[in-house]
Amino acid sequence: MNELQNFKLLGITLAIGLLIGLERGWHTRDKGEGMRIAGLRTHGLIALLGGLWGILAQQTGVVLMGFAFLSLTCVLLMAYGKSLSKFENYSITSVIATLITFTLGTLTVYGHATLASSSAVVITLLLGFKPLLHGWMNKLEQHELEATLKLLLISVVLLPILPDRGFGPWQTINPYHVWWMVVLIAGISYLGYFANKIVGNQHGPVLTGLMGGLVSSTAVTLNLARLSKTYPNMHNALSAGILTACATMFVRTLVLAFIINPILLMALLPALSVMSAITYLMAFLFWQTMKGGQGNEVVTLENPFQLAMAIKFGAFLMAILLLSKGLKIYFGDMGTYFIAAASGLADVDPITLSISQLSKEDLALNVASQAILIAVSVNSGLKSMMAWVIGDKALGLRVGGTLLCAIMAGLLVIVSVN
Repeated sequence: MNELQNFKLLGITLAIGLLIGLERGWHTRDKGEGMRIAGLRTHGLIALLGGLWGILAQQTGVVLMGFAFLSLTCVLLMAYGKSLSKFENYSITSVIATLITFTLGTLTVYGHATLASSSAVVITLLLGFKPLLHGWMNKLEQHELEATLKLLLISVVLLPILPDRGFGPWQTINPYHVWWMVVLIAGISYLGYFANKIVGNQHGPVLTGLMGGLVSSTAVTLNLARLSKTYPNMHNALSAGILTACATMFVRTLVLAFIINPILLMALLPALSVMSAITYLMAFLFWQTMKGGQGNEVVTLENPFQLAMAIKFGAFLMAILLLSKGLKIYFGDMGTYFIAAASGLADVDPITLSISQLSKEDLALNVASQAILIAVSVNSGLKSMMAWVIGDKALGLRVGGTLLCAIMAGLLVIVSVN
């Protein structure tokens, strides 16, 4: 490695140290000289130290870096001990950040400048967001922490070890694909829950519908329809919330289909775009006509993730896959349409995922798109009935009329396209 290249890498190393040191120095800016372990200049020098030791180690052997790292660790621990006796500050964040700075400097001269620079930015953001992260942690409830751990369990631990091949009749059940779909739905529900909690629903049912539509538009319809009898002057607000959730369901269906089979997106896009546009438009119009003070009721959030529900969803998804495949073989396209309609009475996501997966194998693209649209239409009709039966007539007319128009428009688009 020539001298010019060494100077370039050491320049990057110094920039990395100064970046981390800037955050550390700003964080301890109120302390006087000699009252902090490492600030702006020290982090810059330590990063350079790591780079220089790295250049030496390339000439003499990598064992030298081990001695250098241990020596720096001893110096930092001595400084930390002195600081602890004076200020009783038990945080070791600055010590760890300094050791990381040294390591990033070494990585840079070993040919990993991009990795080191990116890591420095992420580490600086992590250090700088301390108040925000601690604020989130203080607001985190026990069931939310458990939900996070369970989601990590099914995605990071279980998913990679599942076999990626077909089992059962017609080799339809692929454990890896089925569980990946479970993780996908659980992840969307998880994000929707925390988005709703972070933003809050103080802006009324419309925001609840937008966030809740990522989790379950049926659950949103059920909750808001119940409120219509308790708050009879909130018809427009509640209708806007339900319709927003239903429109978000159309968009979610597009996203799920795209993730499983991107080609299927273009077949679904015209009809579902029109359906979501009409529903969002009517939700906006109802929201615009809300009277002051409407829509401030709090809608209770459900648990963001339940492992038992994930397992039940996976079992339901496998059943849908098997039924869809069997009905397709014995009854042709009509069998696929039948199972799509039946599944739409329960949930749109399983049939969307299963049909999208089958469309990658031997199910015709137009049949797959029509089956998903049938499920979406049946599910929308079911939510119209829920709004009418659980809510009152005024809510049912607003929600049912809008969804009926959206379904009819979607069917017209299908006919015109075909």
